[in-house]
Amino acid sequence: MIVSAQRPLAARGLLVTGAAEVVTLAGGLRRGPAQDEPAVAPPGTTVACLDGRIVAVGPDREAADALAEALRGSGRSPDAVDRLDADGATITPGLVDPHTHLVFAGSRVGEVALRARGASYLDILAAGGGILSTVAATRAASTEALLAHGRRWLTEMLGHGTTTVEAKSGYGLDTATELRLLEVAGRLGADGLVDVVPTFLGAHAVPAEIRAAHPDDPAAATEAYVAAVIGEQLPAVAAQGIARSCDVFCESGVFSADQARRILLAARDLALAVRLHADELAPSGGAELAAELGALSADHLGSPSAAGIEALAATARDGHPVVGVLLPTVPWFLGLAVREPARELIEAGVPVALATDFNPGTSPVTSLPLVMSMAAVSLGLSPAEALAATTVNAAAALDLPDRGALEPGLRADLVAWRVPTHAQISYWVGAELVRAVVVGGRVILDRGA
Repeated sequence: MIVSAQRPLAARGLLVTGAAEVVTLAGGLRRGPAQDEPAVAPPGTTVACLDGRIVAVGPDREAADALAEALRGSGRSPDAVDRLDADGATITPGLVDPHTHLVFAGSRVGEVALRARGASYLDILAAGGGILSTVAATRAASTEALLAHGRRWLTEMLGHGTTTVEAKSGYGLDTATELRLLEVAGRLGADGLVDVVPTFLGAHAVPAEIRAAHPDDPAAATEAYVAAVIGEQLPAVAAQGIARSCDVFCESGVFSADQARRILLAARDLALAVRLHADELAPSGGAELAAELGALSADHLGSPSAAGIEALAATARDGHPVVGVLLPTVPWFLGLAVREPARELIEAGVPVALATDFNPGTSPVTSLPLVMSMAAVSLGLSPAEALAATTVNAAAALDLPDRGALEPGLRADLVAWRVPTHAQISYWVGAELVRAVVVGGRVILDRGA
């Protein structure tokens, strides 16, 4: 059962008790061997929440006393407390999905058959399909239809334990539609069901009308669109004030590292954080560029060069780590032999996060636990590494230090899983394991024992 999220912050405190295991991920960003350290609390640990924040994580009596004191200190009755009995569940921080294309219309189910007959991702894009077909459907959709579509999939994500979602634009490719997509993302976040972090991705592909204006010169078309992103879209996005960061699809056949650099430097001048799609299909210099610019994250990393991995590792050694966000469901869904170098990145000291890349063409996946399972089986991550990659490290990829762990003062986002230990979250592939979800200190989803 989903409890309505559209209500004021709960005035009562919340105690989450009776867990078989409480995994706090306390201590900040994980990298290297530390990514395999989940910080499991002692048996009998309770989580106390008030006013959207965690008050205490500790023994039952101590946590209850801390909550009562906090209630008294704010002029409320110390008995104004609700309880969530975990009944032997495992408690973890709420999951954070740091890379999605949440706001779009339509589907691209027909591309599955095209790929089965040998068409590649870039072949489909060059023929006007792929991203461009979603752009056409999205431009034609009403704002209310986009909101309804987004709410449907956010509800799915919540049911898999996700409490924070990054949402990219990029299916407009013109100023008016890009602004509308960011507005929709902002409104979805205001609903309160799941926290939504909007990202501007105008440089997702070159739109059909720009291609048509340069029919015999694709390079000129791309340059013309880069100029439009920098000169028209970015200033409008910054003035709107919804997007928190700017992303670019840096890939051979899409936008080069030089073009991505120009766009991201312009975005940074407008006070937007920067991130990028990097080296998804082939080495493109994306990882190196992410390190050069001090991006929040370099995402995909299906085929980074050795120099790119070293560049990312150097940022971590220097104390300003770029998070490597891996998206293992993408090559799987596309039928590619790409295998993201998760172990190489972790062993080099690069903090690794995981994301769904939820989108209609290359990863129609809403479940972070499924992504965790794939990372364990295909990429060699341990259960603890996968959990860190979808909590504290994923939060760092979005520059959200207030979540991703269970520590006093952080956002009270947590999940109760129907398993006795965190190691089983990625073990039971595709199972419905979520018993309850707390977002901002409120029980938003409760499926009961």
